Amino acid sequence: MTEEGTDAALEGERGERIAKWLARAGVASRRDAERLIAEKRVRVGNRVVETPASFVRPGDLVTLDGKLVSEPQRTRLFRYHKPTGLVTTHRDERGRNTVFAALPPGLPRVVSVGRLDLNSEGLLLLTNDGALARKLELPANGWLRRYRVRVHGAVDERALAALAAGPTVEGVRYGPIEAGLDSRRGANAWLTVALREGRNREVRRVMAHLRLDVTRLIRTAYGPFQLGVLPAGAVEEVNGKVLREQLGLAAPTRPRHGRAAPDESAA
Repeated sequence: MTEEGTDAALEGERGERIAKWLARAGVASRRDAERLIAEKRVRVGNRVVETPASFVRPGDLVTLDGKLVSEPQRTRLFRYHKPTGLVTTHRDERGRNTVFAALPPGLPRVVSVGRLDLNSEGLLLLTNDGALARKLELPANGWLRRYRVRVHGAVDERALAALAAGPTVEGVRYGPIEAGLDSRRGANAWLTVALREGRNREVRRVMAHLRLDVTRLIRTAYGPFQLGVLPAGAVEEVNGKVLREQLGLAAPTRPRHGRAAPDESAA
């Protein structure tokens, strides 16, 4: 049996690892859940959890900072049209407005799949499953992140085409970037930019390297998920069938009382 298979069998016998359980409950990513555990903020029953290798069994009461954490629900994914002026964090030390404080009421606790910075807008995926968020962020997925970018400056189309070889900016090597000129009016232009890695401020850094000032940045797609005509500030849930087809997730299991779990969707 492989190591992965052994771990899965072990989880089946002893329950589920606490960090993974917290991530599926939408509390945080698995990495952040491990940090919460290291800070002694998580309890199972009356016992402080000492290690992420601890297990949770069905029926165990899990608390974070003294507040009960609900058991993980079925995995849900949402498309959110992030406006500018919001930071993608649950709490900002500088007191800036956050994405999660601005979300419409009625959503479960969610985490973001990656981030968009303060002055960027467009598609941000949200999920109640932190483990899924981590999976979707991995460059190994090879998913294109597509952007509409307004820039100020002289656009050199040959320089844009050369980005396909993977630019090096200030000693940092980026992966291949697809970039093309859509329209130009005076010193302003609209570009379409697509990349697979999505490093921190990658588009802005690469455009600055080309002596172009980004004046607007809109993410229009993340892998198979599109911004479409979703209004700024709005949220729509991805249809459960689409979610399973695109991500290979299992269909919702049937509860003990025999009725299928509701497959709420608004895609």
